[in-house]
Amino acid sequence: MMKLRPWIAVSFCLLLGACATPSKNSKKTASGWRSFGEEGTYTPGGRTQQGIVDSDLTACEGCILGSSHHGTFVSPLRVFELKGAEHLNLKNTHFDIPVTWNPQVAKWVAYFTGRGREWFQRYAQRGGRYAPVLSKVLNENGLPRDLIYLAMAESGFQNIAKSHASAMGPWQFMSFTGRKYGLNQDWWMDERRDPLKASVAAAGYLKDLHDLFGSWELATAGYNAGEGKIGRAIKRYGTRDFWKLTKGRYLKPETKNYVPKIMALAIIGKNLESFGFNELAFDTTLDYDQIDVPANTDLMEVARVLNVPFEEVQRYNPELLRWQTPPHLPSYTLRMPVGAKAEWDKLEDKTVVSAAKYQTWTTKKSTTLAQAAQQHRVPLHVLTALNPALDGQRCEEGTQIKLPFRDSQDSRDRMYADLYEVPKKFRKARRSYYRYISSVSEKGKTISRPSKFYTVKKGDTLWQISRKTGVSMDVLVRSNKTLKRRGMMPGDKLAIK
Repeated sequence: MMKLRPWIAVSFCLLLGACATPSKNSKKTASGWRSFGEEGTYTPGGRTQQGIVDSDLTACEGCILGSSHHGTFVSPLRVFELKGAEHLNLKNTHFDIPVTWNPQVAKWVAYFTGRGREWFQRYAQRGGRYAPVLSKVLNENGLPRDLIYLAMAESGFQNIAKSHASAMGPWQFMSFTGRKYGLNQDWWMDERRDPLKASVAAAGYLKDLHDLFGSWELATAGYNAGEGKIGRAIKRYGTRDFWKLTKGRYLKPETKNYVPKIMALAIIGKNLESFGFNELAFDTTLDYDQIDVPANTDLMEVARVLNVPFEEVQRYNPELLRWQTPPHLPSYTLRMPVGAKAEWDKLEDKTVVSAAKYQTWTTKKSTTLAQAAQQHRVPLHVLTALNPALDGQRCEEGTQIKLPFRDSQDSRDRMYADLYEVPKKFRKARRSYYRYISSVSEKGKTISRPSKFYTVKKGDTLWQISRKTGVSMDVLVRSNKTLKRRGMMPGDKLAIK
């Protein structure tokens, strides 16, 4: 029989609900907030999902919940003591990841307690909801709990965080790495945004990185830059000391700052009172009911029949990108606010939540599904699944095509923001263009009374127009304000004389 890796084994516990122990005494709280040190704010006996957090979370006094403490410092994990920071009079100086006090770390401590204080406070408050869950997953996989501060550095514990490089979720997985570690991504869902599933994947990735490099400094640096980059840096400089690697020019500043940033967050996060964070209002630790719904369920209808705001359904199920559950899955387990399951079980006719309120588009001329998909920025396979009878057929004028948008919903709704994202290579090209425009706007002459114009053609670049007309790019920019305002478009007339 094939032996399951630890990070896969824990996924069965978390994702199939084997750890969940429903409590008959569970209650919905009136407030979603609790204050730091407030008595009775964490009551494991009254939770519905007792298995996704540990019962000793408050043992680390003055810490973000989920941090390591004296009760978690057990073999085979190592314990690291912070030295060199005695002047700070810190209460908690032991960690289960290496933490160093040096100018790089001190710089980030100064930032998060100064100019970035508001950011830290926001991250820490959100951490009350998710950090204990992440900590439990890490611990179940034999990894240090203080790696929750890596997630804090990556996303501020925000499930829908997306970087300029399109990394996604609380652990900021890139698409390829997410798929490699079992996170599904398609039109309907992106499991990189699921705090439980993504944490299981992150535990697997971090374990592989630590096995590869043998130290948490290099493993966390590899999480940021990629294992290949760190491996080449080690080979180039002949050392496995992260701090020595940072002295060279090969690693990007982002990676050089990444490890000390995590250390700074851990130092502050385990000594909140020492840094003046005495009155943090932590979010209530994640708890939820689970309900099984059929394929292609309308989430807005679920919200309506259960009297739950649709925004709450989205918050509990951040991996779902659209207004319905994936049609290709026979059923789906939704996480819902505690108390929702009892209402769901009372609902006799569950077909009322089936997704049926699709928008339709009537063709104005002969077209194909592929052309319709391109026009509406929808993957062809999604449109084909909704319109199987039209697959491979010519859609004549007046044909009605079902679209994956909900009736009365605008395709520009925030839910579909990803359809209008500009690819990274085009974003970089646009930035380069405007940098150039900015640099030349103060140079060159201006054609004050233009008498001759050039009509921009599709595919033209500023450099090509300059060569064709014999007018320098500086003069073109200075003489045509539209170039500075929005760039060039086919049909624009540019003054050239």
